[in-house]
Amino acid sequence: MRLTLKQDLFTLGVAFTLAAPWPGFGAGATSPEKRFETPVGIALSVKQIGPVTQTTDLQIICVLKHDPAGDPYIEAMQDFNDKQGGLLSSLRERGEFVGELGETLLYTPPPRSITPKRVLLIGIGDAKELSLDRLRLVGRIALREAVRLGVKHVSFAPTLRDQGSSVIDVGEGDAAVVEQMLLAYDTEKRLQQQGLAPKLRLSSWVIEAGPKYFEGVNTHVGDAVKAAGEQIQKRDSKPYVNAAPAAAK
Repeated sequence: MRLTLKQDLFTLGVAFTLAAPWPGFGAGATSPEKRFETPVGIALSVKQIGPVTQTTDLQIICVLKHDPAGDPYIEAMQDFNDKQGGLLSSLRERGEFVGELGETLLYTPPPRSITPKRVLLIGIGDAKELSLDRLRLVGRIALREAVRLGVKHVSFAPTLRDQGSSVIDVGEGDAAVVEQMLLAYDTEKRLQQQGLAPKLRLSSWVIEAGPKYFEGVNTHVGDAVKAAGEQIQKRDSKPYVNAAPAAAK
């Protein structure tokens, strides 16, 4: 079946810049950002910015399982921890947020520390067991938590390189998250249309990427958007509930 013009266009990205600073660009520089049309109506983009300075309702980062021998904090992750007075390292070292696969923790950043309104940590487990399937799970968790919280603008930073892990290609990891995020939001929209979930709308989703990974992430994310769209087109369009349930006596 031939797709509509709008459905054909969602795979195309449009590059543009915003006036948000990125470390390394210098004062007055702008952060490159590439936007992608999506099959679910979310304004998706890849942006050269870190989780410390991004303006967003909800900042999401992945956290590897705590290593008693010491957790690496590199570049963006170090800045993220330092700007918040060591909050993340304190939680991990005290065993109050271990970073087990699927573990989550939501908090409000300390006053005058970082710009996101709230932060959601998602555990991704032991560094030795890191895989694309784990990142796919993180994508589903991230979307469902964002919807549950009722936020409109979300930013996501995997931060795995900044925790010393190089097992997963940055672009492939971001693509795994994006694909599952889009599929999960499609399910959410179907539930809403059938009166099975509150009417809430997620407006934007930003993938944060460092300058040396930006182009690679764009390529992989574009492929992920296309793959998600193809899967959505093949989904069963019938209602989840075949008939109205009998009234309780």
